[in-house]
Amino acid sequence: MSTGPAQLPLGIGLRDDATFANFMPRGNAAAVAALQAQLDDGGEALVYLWGGEGSGRSHLLQAACHEASRRDKRALYLPLNELGHFPPHMLEDVERLDLMVIDDIDQVVGRKRWEEALFHGFNRLRDAGKRLIISAPAAPRQLNVKLPDLASRLTWGVTFQIQRLDDEGRFEALKLRARGRGMQLPDEVARYILHRGSRRLPELFSTLERLDRASLTAQRKLTIPFVKQALGW
Repeated sequence: MSTGPAQLPLGIGLRDDATFANFMPRGNAAAVAALQAQLDDGGEALVYLWGGEGSGRSHLLQAACHEASRRDKRALYLPLNELGHFPPHMLEDVERLDLMVIDDIDQVVGRKRWEEALFHGFNRLRDAGKRLIISAPAAPRQLNVKLPDLASRLTWGVTFQIQRLDDEGRFEALKLRARGRGMQLPDEVARYILHRGSRRLPELFSTLERLDRASLTAQRKLTIPFVKQALGW
């Protein structure tokens, strides 16, 4: 029986929109392909993603969990920026999972109890032939890991730097997200939103959600005057 997203511990769920279909790969196509194939026979045992804020690391990690659930596999998503202040009890019995996904591992680096729990958890996953995804803002060798064996383990897999989208990529991502919502978003309106709104994709997608609701309520098409009115710009 799958432990899909709805059954993750401590109330940590997955965003419904964090899927591979909703991700604009651009310069990250190799990383996306590795994640999509990870649960196949011969898939990578460990995939390590690193990149700055807004690069889409968390989106990809949650998309991998959605993919695992779709395949009726057991997956666990641990965002350590939210869970790192807890003791590492959630790492017990990780070998029962098919896929373990650890976001922002840098949040617990340097803490003896966490580092030891991670090291032993990774070993149990490897011995059981299961899969692991890790993300951080920095490459494995740039993390200040105190436990040498853990530092070594982090370099055993395949590592990808996740690239932020440029302006054209953000335009394409906005159009992709609009299509996913069934919205008619003209190019000139998309470019106006990008020019006037936040440069961060989460805020842009939130703006798109607001405009979708406003458009449905007012029964209006998305035009630049309507966007200005709806958002108070």
